Amino acid sequence: MTMIRLVFKELVGMFVDDGSLALLALILIALITAAVKLLALPPLVGGFLLLAGCLAILLESTRRAARGKAR
Repeated sequence: MTMIRLVFKELVGMFVDDGSLALLALILIALITAAVKLLALPPLVGGFLLLAGCLAILLESTRRAARGKAR
């Protein structure tokens, strides 16, 4: 079982360097998609929110990485 877990972690590590960045981006995409489809949010507004959310997530991730290197 540990071998399977190790292989899985290596495969994920090839594509995802920052797990929280990837998870937050997926959550943001799901929320915006649900808002556009279920709440009839205009797609242009959804696109703007997606862009703003991605920029905020990226900024937070960059700050967290900079704090980690400063220590």
